[in-house]
Amino acid sequence: MLKTLLGNPIVQFLIGRTIGIYMLLVGWTTRWRRVNFEAAAPFWADPRAQLICCVWHGRFLQVHKLWTYGPDAPPAKFLISRSREGGIVAHASRTVGAEVIRGSAAKRAQQKGGVEATFGMMRHIEAGGVMGLTPDGPRGPRMRAKMGPVQIAKFAQAPLMPLAWSTNRRIVLDSWDKLVLPLPFGRGVLIWGDPIAPPAPNADSAEMERIRARLESELNRIAAEADRLAGVEVVEPAPSPPASAAQAAAHAT
Repeated sequence: MLKTLLGNPIVQFLIGRTIGIYMLLVGWTTRWRRVNFEAAAPFWADPRAQLICCVWHGRFLQVHKLWTYGPDAPPAKFLISRSREGGIVAHASRTVGAEVIRGSAAKRAQQKGGVEATFGMMRHIEAGGVMGLTPDGPRGPRMRAKMGPVQIAKFAQAPLMPLAWSTNRRIVLDSWDKLVLPLPFGRGVLIWGDPIAPPAPNADSAEMERIRARLESELNRIAAEADRLAGVEVVEPAPSPPASAAQAAAHAT
């Protein structure tokens, strides 16, 4: 019954809009401290910027505060899965000002729009857009980066920028991603990581893995720093998967 209800486009729209309005409310009422904004400033000032922004799945609810909007800002889009939940998140994303591209990797031979999404992301980035990705989405492991963003960076020759935020008033849900639900009227921290150069067009698997590991490490570093600066308990990554599983995850999108 619940799955049927969540699959209804009208229900998805209403829930997504409500979540998006709540995201805006929290963003407006939180006193934010900005850390390393200068790393992102050149991209936001360039309407032809090419950039891939990465944030952990559990930190989606205030990621819009790390982007810049306006007629002169590069257009922003976020990759969202084609799941029922993804339909809700897509409406929330549009509410805060970011358009979406829908799709994810195939599952059990069932196509999820991954190929179409990849071409859509490439076109958007090459046109000077900013693309938002969750490297541990859509199902984890938590705070463990997959290879997808690095592959997109290689194809588009666009840098990767890690993003993180935290607030002192929050609820951390007991979900696979430890979703951080921020509460209004608190103090928060926004952190921009330093851009990570894309792999060379002829990069081998070792180079790709080096950049994937760097992206994961930097995302975890700034997420922990944001929590510490906000004065809350650090959300820890899931345990590292065994080597064989890690290699399989690294090549998943």
